[in-house]
Amino acid sequence: MRVRARVEGTVQGVGFRPYVHGLARELGLAGFVLNDAHGVLVEVEGEAVGRFLERLPAEAPPLAQVERVRAEAIAATGEPGFAIRESPAGGRPATAIAPDTATCDDCLRELFDPADRRFRYPFVNCTNCGPRFTIVRGIPYDRPLTTMAAFTMCAACRAEYDDPSDRRFHAQPNACPQCGPHARLVPDAPGDPIAAAARALAGGAIVAVKGIGGFHLACRAADERAVATLRARKHREDRPFALLVRDAAAARELADVDERALLARERPIVLGRRRPDAPVAEAVAPRSRDLGVMAPYSPLHHLLAADTGFPLVLTSGNVSDEPIAYRDDDALARLAGIADLCLLHDRAIHTRMDDSVVRGRRLIRRSRGYVPAALRLPGSAPPLLACGAELKSTFALARGDRAWVSHHIGDLANYETLRSFTEGIAHLERLLELEPELVVHDLHPEYLSTKYALERDGVETRGVQHHHAHFAAVLAEHRVERAVGAIYDGTGYGPDGTVWGGEILRGGLPECERIGHLRPVRMPGGEAAIREPWRMACAWLAEAGVSAPLPGVDAARWADVAALARSGLASPLTTSAGRLCDAIAALCGLRHSVTYEGQAAIELEAAADPRETRAYPLDAELDARELVLAVAADVARGVPVATVSARFHNALADATARALLAAGERVAVLSGGVFQNELLLTRTTAALEAARVRVLTPRALPANDGGISFGQAAVAAAR
Repeated sequence: MRVRARVEGTVQGVGFRPYVHGLARELGLAGFVLNDAHGVLVEVEGEAVGRFLERLPAEAPPLAQVERVRAEAIAATGEPGFAIRESPAGGRPATAIAPDTATCDDCLRELFDPADRRFRYPFVNCTNCGPRFTIVRGIPYDRPLTTMAAFTMCAACRAEYDDPSDRRFHAQPNACPQCGPHARLVPDAPGDPIAAAARALAGGAIVAVKGIGGFHLACRAADERAVATLRARKHREDRPFALLVRDAAAARELADVDERALLARERPIVLGRRRPDAPVAEAVAPRSRDLGVMAPYSPLHHLLAADTGFPLVLTSGNVSDEPIAYRDDDALARLAGIADLCLLHDRAIHTRMDDSVVRGRRLIRRSRGYVPAALRLPGSAPPLLACGAELKSTFALARGDRAWVSHHIGDLANYETLRSFTEGIAHLERLLELEPELVVHDLHPEYLSTKYALERDGVETRGVQHHHAHFAAVLAEHRVERAVGAIYDGTGYGPDGTVWGGEILRGGLPECERIGHLRPVRMPGGEAAIREPWRMACAWLAEAGVSAPLPGVDAARWADVAALARSGLASPLTTSAGRLCDAIAALCGLRHSVTYEGQAAIELEAAADPRETRAYPLDAELDARELVLAVAADVARGVPVATVSARFHNALADATARALLAAGERVAVLSGGVFQNELLLTRTTAALEAARVRVLTPRALPANDGGISFGQAAVAAAR
């Protein structure tokens, strides 16, 4: 018999055709395989067709993601042999470029084998690993349309590229020391540039390192002076630095991290509880219980980690709040005042890409290693663009039952970040040949993502409320039609013109209703209250009838802010759970001002004693005035901050669960940036599951605003 099979998913540029070729020949089948605009097309003929179809998705190459195989019987031709055919021209692409992937074990063995022709070559790769999305300029995914176009393969590399039995068959970035990219150190140093960079790091230098998606800044993690110097030059006061370690054993010396996540092919930064004797400077992660640890994901990083032999700080190559540098000239200019040396290479990066971040199995930031893998929509979308939010910005393109959520872009208030947002949209539209008919946006009129959406010509636009998008993203991911949800975050524009952020919602994808929320209070000074959490403490105390200022806050300033809260002048109403966390952190004396988003809440969680089981009073109506008074009283009595923080988290978890249970639904969603708080998430989940309610949380996307664009796309598709 003869069968034609259409294979859909991430099946191009990942060694799928040579895999099919080998499987067919092993089973004695004739036919052919080719790439086209829809994925991979296979025709097989012979007695073992059934076994071929069974094994086809099950034994696919590591980078392949087979989403669907559709097979139909056709007339036998009797043609002998099995061939890999050229791709036909034309057609709209329905397949995606694979994400950038960590160096595979085979390439790693070559990298450290003195007898191999690629020994210590920092750009070794094959069809199972290496850069993909960051080097693609256009479609189809062929070398001339990547940043490897500048390098002509030598005879040995070309022979590998043309051999279907070789793991480098059609590996577009294939190269070797004779014909591929090279590293260099600026200022120049004799000998191997990576070994020279390692010696400089050992001596206390700060080195800018060009990776796959952009530049990092590196220094010796145990060197307090070097870490402090990096903080000062980068203008990054408190936010923790990520760490690069050679392997899982080195990671275990630093933190209790999920090793499966650490060594996964995506190679994210993995957050884990810091070990008391971790050999890193205190300034790496001040006032944090956690460390963010990353294993090498490119050959260059493997060599650098091996040559140094100690943990390195490996943080984004930028000045605080700017996007990471990814072009050589830009890095040499922008990082000149920070780095003592720059480790460069001449393989250009086309798409800037931050590192992904996970805590356990939960994504905090979805970027390198995960993007541009498609996510399934429960409905069928017209060609659309969802523009996301303002902070932790992502966008999404969707068509049919697929959505492609972009990499983490950042805060659009920065001009360079906004330009990265618009360029990223244009690039992915070209790759997918997708021209949006509908553009979806947040309701906030001042978000730059909203303004971009409304300025697109010739398309229909549609707004989706911020917290509905959070809610919908989880419903769509889990393919659930209806639920109740607690959506807790810092800021989201409400249809009533107030600042939402502590919402109880009920409904589905097309529509939902607000059935509860935290008691509204004023945000004295608007955004100033985000930067100075003591203002939220003042607002909550004023709401509860207390006027005494906090220790450490000037009495006159306190009085002025309290007057703002009473008058409502420049003080919008908010139901934000994030701002309530800020207020409690300020009452505890942890943080009166912040240097990065969410800092006060993060430090409040870190301070909590997980053994404490008591809770402050907080009813299911989520009126936190009595809770705030109880916190202030305990602090005044000298109750330890660890106890106060734990009782606050217990109260919020218990009250949230009771508010959700009152809705009478059997499925509950927990999402929004506040639910990145593991203590709050764990205790709320436990209370709901004890009542036999199914709890849904984001898995494929972050709980923060990085998932908003997918939720917008899901709502638009459902409507």
